[in-house]
Amino acid sequence: MKIILESKNIFKSYQNNKKFKLEVLKDISLSIEENKISVIVGASGAGKSTLLHILSGLDRPDSGEVFFEAENIFNYSDEKLTHFRNKNIGFVFQFHHLLPEFTAAENIAIPKLAAGVKLNDALLRAEELLELVGLIDRKDHKPAELSGGEQQRVAVARALVNDPKIIFADEPTGNLDSKNSESIHQLILKLKNDFNKTFVIVTHNPELMNLADKIFEIKDGRLKNQESLFK
Repeated sequence: MKIILESKNIFKSYQNNKKFKLEVLKDISLSIEENKISVIVGASGAGKSTLLHILSGLDRPDSGEVFFEAENIFNYSDEKLTHFRNKNIGFVFQFHHLLPEFTAAENIAIPKLAAGVKLNDALLRAEELLELVGLIDRKDHKPAELSGGEQQRVAVARALVNDPKIIFADEPTGNLDSKNSESIHQLILKLKNDFNKTFVIVTHNPELMNLADKIFEIKDGRLKNQESLFK
């Protein structure tokens, strides 16, 4: 067992318009194992998405540390943290956030371009991933020409384009019907089993929970329970 990501004593709060301080995360410490699917569950408003954003470096905590391969990512400058995320982290949102004016292949290629890769090379990598997710015949289609399930598979491919070490997903099947959800579940399993990918997923979906190697339960901003599942 190798720990690839670890949080220690994470606290996060926000202030509303009346300057009232809302504590969202309270002393969260957890470890993410490499090549496993870790799932974060809990009621709406429990702090799951906030935790996911902090673990992935999209947001900074008020206090506490996140170690990626034993290095504290919050010691990085904003510029270095952005570079770290682009190289090591993939993120799949509930709303796929594809850019409507670009094709499926171009949407997938964008993080490669941001990393300084030439356009032709980035598009070649995008086509490899479209083949992997079963959408190579849709490479020139824009998001409006794709179904919801197809758009989410493009979003997964985009998260993979820089070959990240961890893929974070926030309710990746939250807007999909059961058939499209199942196709995303099978894709996640394939990426874990065939490509040794590590996943950290927030979900309410029982079928997606069933894929988990470990489940973390968040309640009122605290880690209430964690369960390792041996398949």
